[in-house]
Amino acid sequence: MKTIQHWINGSPAAGDGSESAPVFNPATGQEQARVVLGGSADVATAGAAASKAFETWSESSLTQRTQVMFAFRQLLVEHEEELGRIISAEHGKTVDDARGEITRGREVVEFACGLGDVLKGSFSDQVSRGVDVHNFRQPLGVVAGITPFNFPAMVPLWMHPIAIATGNTFILKPSERDPSAANFVAELYKRAGLPDGVFNVVHGGKDAVDAILTHPGIEAVSFVGSTPIAKYVHEQATTHGKRVQALGGAKNHAVVLPDADLEFAANHITAGAYGSAGERCMAVSVAVAVGDAADGLVEVLERKAREVKVGPGDAPGTDMGPLVTKAAQERVENAVGTAATQGATVVVDGRGLKVDGHEDGFFTGPSLLDHVTAEMDAYKEELFGPVLAIVRAESLDEAIELINANPYGNGTALFTASGEAARRFQRNVKVGMIGINVPVPVPMSYYSFGGWKDSLIGDNPIHGPEGIRFYTRPKVVTTRWPQPTHQHHAGFNFPTSN
Repeated sequence: MKTIQHWINGSPAAGDGSESAPVFNPATGQEQARVVLGGSADVATAGAAASKAFETWSESSLTQRTQVMFAFRQLLVEHEEELGRIISAEHGKTVDDARGEITRGREVVEFACGLGDVLKGSFSDQVSRGVDVHNFRQPLGVVAGITPFNFPAMVPLWMHPIAIATGNTFILKPSERDPSAANFVAELYKRAGLPDGVFNVVHGGKDAVDAILTHPGIEAVSFVGSTPIAKYVHEQATTHGKRVQALGGAKNHAVVLPDADLEFAANHITAGAYGSAGERCMAVSVAVAVGDAADGLVEVLERKAREVKVGPGDAPGTDMGPLVTKAAQERVENAVGTAATQGATVVVDGRGLKVDGHEDGFFTGPSLLDHVTAEMDAYKEELFGPVLAIVRAESLDEAIELINANPYGNGTALFTASGEAARRFQRNVKVGMIGINVPVPVPMSYYSFGGWKDSLIGDNPIHGPEGIRFYTRPKVVTTRWPQPTHQHHAGFNFPTSN
């Protein structure tokens, strides 16, 4: 059986090899590989390689770094299909969906290709007599990313291109559920001309995470995952003197007003709810039907949910693949049963779905729940599966109050034909990313990604301008070049700019 190893200092590395974990094909339910599980020793080895590489990479020119990024970007284009199939085979999402995440990740590489302009400092002439001031930014050193299973290519690509392009070296700890994409990306970096040790991959579970959080040579940690783990990562890493980006969970609402085109809204909400089997931190998990929109919206959403084609991710025409693990399948189906017990109406029941020829796969169908209230588990919990809950509200203000009362604040959307309603909504909701007639409002790479409340622990969003600030620190230089023949009095009072 295939063994997936670490990638350290430019080549595969077995580590101590004492522990490994299964990697499943979610469509068949069968184990297809083993991934080595590293710990503190492997993180230390990767840290040493990254630290050594930083000595030269941090001194490399912007031209050299951007040339690597341009080459890396082209390789991502050329190998998009291959990487997409690797992701689909281990995650379960469709190949087209996997290619979509590669494209969104590649946008960050393209942003990193232009860092020569973004990293320009500023200069102020004659701030005092004979004194000038300028500033510039420098890399931190060795930085690390701890990333989730649901986007094994895109989320890491939101981190390491900016970190590397700004002169840092990087250690990636991907999810052990779908680890192969990280190694494939490492090989592309090597082919792009990235020096050995600049990008490293250490596979593992909690032991590897804890080793990263406490390693004295790692300056910063980027994390995307559940809120409880985000809080743990933030606490542990900051306690050990590191910068932290910690993005947590979500419960994303899509509000539909009576003036919205219900066919358009339902079509996009269905895709946002059931795409990638709902395993997205920006998935639409709650549809808030306002006033007279409710009954008509439910009718169209039911029809759309029943039209979703569920099957293996590599099969033509598949809209939605399986969940990533058997445990995830059982958790989601149990949640649908709990919702019914608590009083929700199960309009579409996806439980017990079997796909011909893949009876042991981790499949569940789309589920649609109506008359869900804020007190029900189906509303309060991040189900991370193909379950869409419908909550009914009497007004836009009531819908906004519902969203603002939720502990999460990652993404939200409003479907309407009213500019006034849209403006009121986007100004008043306490959410970091907002879509107007856009169900999944993931910003472009030149904006930053991050929610509010329990969806972002701390205050550091990811990629874009915030990513540059996160992976660098500023220096401000005040300069005087005195003429030898002039006498300059050094005062004991605090200096001023006279």
